Amino acid sequence: MDISSVIIAILTLTAGIGVFLVACQTMSNNLESAGSRGLRRLFAKTGDNKWVGVGIGLAGTAAIQSSGAVTVMVIGFVNVGIMSLTQAATIIYGSNIGTTVTAQLVALGMFGRNSISTTIIFAAFAGIGAFISLFAKRDKWKQTGGILTGFGMLFVGLGMMSSAMDEFAALPEVKTMLAAISNPILLVVIGALLTAIIQSSSVMTSIAITMVVTGLVNLDQGIYLTMGSNIGSCVVAIIAAMTSGVNAKRTALIHLIFNVMGVCLFLLIALLLRVLTGGDWSFGTLFSRWFPNAPQMQLAMFHTVFNVTTMLVVLPLTDILVSTACRIIPDEEEKSDKPRLKYLDPSMLSTPAVALRQLKTEIENMADMAITNFHRSIKIITTMDYSEIDEFRDTEIQLNFLNRELLRYSVSLSENNLNSYDQRYLNGTIRTVSDLERIGDYAENIVEYADSLKEQEASFSQEAIDEILQMEQLVSELYAEVKLAYHNKDMEALRRANAIEDRIDDLTDEMERNHIRRLNEGTCSPAVGAEYLSLAQNTERVADHLINVGNTIKDLV
Repeated sequence: MDISSVIIAILTLTAGIGVFLVACQTMSNNLESAGSRGLRRLFAKTGDNKWVGVGIGLAGTAAIQSSGAVTVMVIGFVNVGIMSLTQAATIIYGSNIGTTVTAQLVALGMFGRNSISTTIIFAAFAGIGAFISLFAKRDKWKQTGGILTGFGMLFVGLGMMSSAMDEFAALPEVKTMLAAISNPILLVVIGALLTAIIQSSSVMTSIAITMVVTGLVNLDQGIYLTMGSNIGSCVVAIIAAMTSGVNAKRTALIHLIFNVMGVCLFLLIALLLRVLTGGDWSFGTLFSRWFPNAPQMQLAMFHTVFNVTTMLVVLPLTDILVSTACRIIPDEEEKSDKPRLKYLDPSMLSTPAVALRQLKTEIENMADMAITNFHRSIKIITTMDYSEIDEFRDTEIQLNFLNRELLRYSVSLSENNLNSYDQRYLNGTIRTVSDLERIGDYAENIVEYADSLKEQEASFSQEAIDEILQMEQLVSELYAEVKLAYHNKDMEALRRANAIEDRIDDLTDEMERNHIRRLNEGTCSPAVGAEYLSLAQNTERVADHLINVGNTIKDLV
């Protein structure tokens, strides 16, 4: 055995795997960024129909070329409670089918090895994409260039892996060693372990295809390695779920059980096939006959048949699978009063397009909480009714928590490769979150004014209360328009909001004049009047912060 040849082959294989992994990440990031809005709409369509879930998982994985990313995304949705375990399970089924697209592309790239290889033709897209990315000015073209670069690099990596396999195939000792590994279960375990280390079933399947094409292993060995890669792919989901809630852990367990069931089913079929035919037939025999003279297509088609068949078998058993996961991982007693993010999960950071969609939903929820606390504060100071003070305090704690966590989350998101639109939105969120937290602070100030009145055993006159309620009504109208503008990027709603804010400014001036009149008439004491003026000014600032939130859409329209 030539040691230098072995070392060169190992280094070439390592380099090929590295290039392939980077290519997958590059293509996935750019596909996700280019189709971010479509991806958001796609995952918003999850319903109770199991076939819809399978379709969404398939389409989502095919769109961003990463079953791991889709699975982690699903775990994030389950963890924040916006997707059920049943919905998550069906999407995972679909994502397993979607990941077979990469294997089909790799198989396509392995044709023409004796002439102009399709690997060389497809690899040329890396250069084309790099030139487009280098000279393009618009995000759309830069993303297109990134996609082409990633696509081409897949085949650059594939070519390097294939070259390494050719070197190994030329070494009789290596072929003899690999030929001795014929036990199906051992091959499945090896495939699972290698995939767990690489953390990419696409890479493991591609390696198996190149090994079969170069004759380093036979088709049956490649099939069992590929089956093992399906189990190994669960590691990404398990890691993502470890620091998440109970349902996230259950989702990862469902993913693992689903893939193990598929492998067990096909191992059983393989055993029956051999027993019934006296050892003459195997999966390799069948797929060799169905796709003659194309070993790369034989393995790629098995990969597709394996995942589709497993989905068809397990889909009717989804409810049983979900209940089994719930029994294995029982509910934990959670503290309901502990502040938490309602729509976001750290695992979503791996899919920035969806994370941004959820960030917007979380911010809208924060806005609702802030304005609710404002209304509670007005109720307290106008009626001296403190029945909702506990809810007020809890909400204020939650607002402070959201302010910290959403700012931290936004910074983490900004570290991803975002398109210019998403980056502009993210820049605006930092200001928006701060504005909403300030609204909560002003509501807290108003409650403190009520505390002061209570200590003095004083209250506002009915005329002053009517003015405060009139101001509250205008703030409600303003919030409705700002919320519409922010959610839909509606400039007409923003124009209406600015008109209402002008009316609030006018009413603030009028309240100050009326206060001076009441002081002169002796119907209002200076101490009570000081609280009244502070309340009017705080309410005006609430309106200002709402307008600031609405104005962030100007950079997006």
